[in-house]
Amino acid sequence: MKDRLGFRFVLCSAVFMILTQHRALANSHGVNSEEEEWEMVQRKGQQFTLNGQPFYVNGFNTYWMMTLAADNSTRGKVTDVFQQASAVGLTVGRTWAFNDGQWRALQKSPSVYDEDVFKALDFVVSEARKYKIRLILSLVNNWNDYGGKAQYVKWGNASGLNLTSDDDFFTNPTLRDFYKSHVRTVLNRVNTFTNITYKNDPTIFAWELMNEPRCPSDPSGDKLQSWIQEMAVFVKSLDAKHMVEIGLEGFYGPSAPARTKFNPNPYAAQVGTDFIRNNQALGVDFASVHVYPDAWISPAVSDTFLEFTNSWMQAHVEDAEMYLGMPVLFTEFGVSAHDPGFNTSFRDMMLNTVYKMSLNSTRKGGAGAGSLVWQVFPQGAEFMDDGYAVYLTRAHTASKIISLQSKRLAIFNSLCGWRCKWGCKKKNHTALDALLSHDDEL
Repeated sequence: MKDRLGFRFVLCSAVFMILTQHRALANSHGVNSEEEEWEMVQRKGQQFTLNGQPFYVNGFNTYWMMTLAADNSTRGKVTDVFQQASAVGLTVGRTWAFNDGQWRALQKSPSVYDEDVFKALDFVVSEARKYKIRLILSLVNNWNDYGGKAQYVKWGNASGLNLTSDDDFFTNPTLRDFYKSHVRTVLNRVNTFTNITYKNDPTIFAWELMNEPRCPSDPSGDKLQSWIQEMAVFVKSLDAKHMVEIGLEGFYGPSAPARTKFNPNPYAAQVGTDFIRNNQALGVDFASVHVYPDAWISPAVSDTFLEFTNSWMQAHVEDAEMYLGMPVLFTEFGVSAHDPGFNTSFRDMMLNTVYKMSLNSTRKGGAGAGSLVWQVFPQGAEFMDDGYAVYLTRAHTASKIISLQSKRLAIFNSLCGWRCKWGCKKKNHTALDALLSHDDEL
């Protein structure tokens, strides 16, 4: 496997260089590649597009960038993340645009912000642009980390409300207004480094309504559905240019009982989320799915992880094509070093499995739009490691696998970017066919 992976990597790099030379030649004939490429990514049917051509994603998560950018002694770690992600061809990152009432809070209380922390978020966005990486910015957390819906409930009670559940976040009008105010503030923010308003900045790939929303107090899903419907339209009313996604983990609910068999466990159908119904809400542009067999099935590493990953991803690609007519992005996936039986070889197998499933869809022009590994870390940030960190500078095999996937997607996008029609034929590109083939060696 190792020798053949190395050969494929070299071959892929060679083809990528040819494409780069072709692009340079185009530039010499008056095509400004820099300006052309840094446009807003859009959605066309079940694909993402850039300048009207396909844009398939190989990306990453690093949630803590704003927090570390708020301190000059750790700000350099943000630059390190983008440098290293760019070096392996990652094109989309996902991070928090929230920190509510916690350490280094962005929002200290409703509509009250720490300007230094906001400037730290400005820095994150500006560094992403510098390294040609687009960002999915998440606007609030379901969990208590970085405040989340629990902090909004605390603020509500402090203002005289009598709230008894964190899920009141979804239904109480005052808390909905608190959230809307935060959304309005972020979207209308003028970046102090670039002087570009966030809602006009093509660096931002999409807005995420909430990280992993759940409303277990209402298994019917009605409460969360109402919140999604209101907030997706609200975001679009402020910013019609950027895409919006919900931030779902992908659990099936009451609207699709036949699909609940794909859930990792029975509890997943009781947390108030409903993948198909939720994503049919007006204003939602693409679906998000997370992939965590170690958290959902068993913490002990086993082949069932890979089996679940295959069926889970395939089911959601099918649903995106059959019911939603939109792209589906696997916005988090990973396996923890804290799991019993973990080793880096198994993590590499997980990477290969996710990437293989993504390529299955890419080759067909399907709705599987790509994936974002959880999560990329630079050296010296170990104190933030949750067990899922991938250190690109020392995880050499993982870095090579990630880079190979990036090159494959870049080649595919570039070929389709040669002004081909949408489903451009690749039958004459023998080398590309070989590089896009995916078997157990991937």
